[in-house]
Amino acid sequence: MNKTEDRNVARRLSKVAALVPGGIAIATPLGRPPRSGPRSYDAVTFEQLDQRTDAIARGLLDWGVQPGMRLAMLVPFGPDFLALTFGLLKAGAVVVLIDPGMGRRNMVRCLQDARPDGFVAIPQAQAVRSVLRKRFSQARWNVSVGGKWFLPGGGRPLESVEVTGRESQTELPTREDSDAAAVIFTTGSTGPPKGVHYTHGIFNHQIDLIRQRYGIQPGSRDLACFPLFGLFDAMMGVTTIIPDMDPTRPADVNPRRVIEAVEQWEIDQAFGSPALWNTVAGYCVKQNQRLPTLRRVLSAGAPVPPQTLAMLRSVIHPDGEIFTPYGATESLPVASIESRDVLTDTAHRSRQGAGTCVGTRFESMQWRVIEINDGPLASIDETREMPAGEIGELMVSGPVVTEQYVTRSDQNALHKVRDGDRVWHRMGDVGYLDAEDRFWFCGRKAHRVRTAGGTLYTVPCESIINTHQDVYRSALIGLGAAPEQHPVIVVEPYGSRRPRSPRAKQRLIDELKQLAASHELTAAISDIRIHPRGLPVDIRHNSKIFREQLADVYRG
Repeated sequence: MNKTEDRNVARRLSKVAALVPGGIAIATPLGRPPRSGPRSYDAVTFEQLDQRTDAIARGLLDWGVQPGMRLAMLVPFGPDFLALTFGLLKAGAVVVLIDPGMGRRNMVRCLQDARPDGFVAIPQAQAVRSVLRKRFSQARWNVSVGGKWFLPGGGRPLESVEVTGRESQTELPTREDSDAAAVIFTTGSTGPPKGVHYTHGIFNHQIDLIRQRYGIQPGSRDLACFPLFGLFDAMMGVTTIIPDMDPTRPADVNPRRVIEAVEQWEIDQAFGSPALWNTVAGYCVKQNQRLPTLRRVLSAGAPVPPQTLAMLRSVIHPDGEIFTPYGATESLPVASIESRDVLTDTAHRSRQGAGTCVGTRFESMQWRVIEINDGPLASIDETREMPAGEIGELMVSGPVVTEQYVTRSDQNALHKVRDGDRVWHRMGDVGYLDAEDRFWFCGRKAHRVRTAGGTLYTVPCESIINTHQDVYRSALIGLGAAPEQHPVIVVEPYGSRRPRSPRAKQRLIDELKQLAASHELTAAISDIRIHPRGLPVDIRHNSKIFREQLADVYRG
């Protein structure tokens, strides 16, 4: 690489602004406009966004923020969030991004572990930081967003930082691929959240892989229902439309707000969780509503149920495509599958217990399925690759694979495997590769149930139970200590079909036992229980079942 080349990922925004300065970078729909009235929205052009982010970066540098400092971002997703993230990156700062959906206790613990040099946060978060200042004694560079509060420790309002930056001629620092860009925390769905070390090179490669695989072109209009993808939009020359929703609770979205945004902007691309699309597509089908401008839909965070894909296909453009990218915070993206492949091929096999096919690898990514091991693997020489069709744990390598955790560093030995100069990441997922080199996901390694008769995997077993017409979703858990665990299937019926009497409940259990007994994979499971309410799931995607919580409940 040319040593003079600036690999700061935020420089991509400047290049887009130079090409299409008047193009709209960010817009926020303000509700349904009158039929004959003007379009109702707030908008920012690429040139305005580039200039504002330059001002934020220069203001921070002139204040004393140094490249490499960690600044925690606690700002809701919106225009300020996007501008601040670009501004911090341009200043060479390391952005600490944390999901508020993990809960206050986890948030405070993660932020304390990250040891930020400052907080860029709304006043409420700054107030909490001030109360807990002994835990964040090193946090001196604190910026209040959306308020003019006096901040202990020399903090400043964002407006003051921007005023300074607009008058500054300070040169912005250059970055290399290996320079730190962000610390992004995992959701903690199968253990304590971990801070993942992101470099500018990883972000650059993510953008390139996503743009190439999905054919994303400048000028598209994206409904960004997931914050990180909103950052990628601007760097690809795509307009980010920010919907009226709480991104931490996608299942609770008001589908009318999504429809209004799509209609106002003739949106051709959208990114959201499976829970969001299930709500929106279900509403559209019931109301006979169509979204004909949508030609590309992406949904990630959890497998998208085939019934959701089918509903969504029926309401978007007839030639539209729906993709489900697969990956993790530590390695994203890894693979992808399109809805037609699911509906015409893999869904039928999934219902028979084959697992969930996540598709084929992204270009330049490598993967292996190795023998399951719960301990550390220091070197690739300690792994044994499984033949095609046999279940093992997945490990991946490539330009978007992060090399370390910067918090919970004890987890590096369990998840990172050295192979000469490169690092493989153990995904924590189990499954197998088929003859077409597609990965079939069979669940999380930590969730497998080890019984005296053999090992049971969550996704294949649950898929069989979920074929019952009254079952919304189910969870396989193991009671007792491995390898002598007692397998239990916990069921959440559809709300309208939940049994109301003891007799109806027993009838459903008997039918599910008969269903389980008819399949080889589930024949050994005779303990099936109806959960009294909805199964506990993660807030971010409303899809990942907290099986550990269920095991604690039924263990008692």
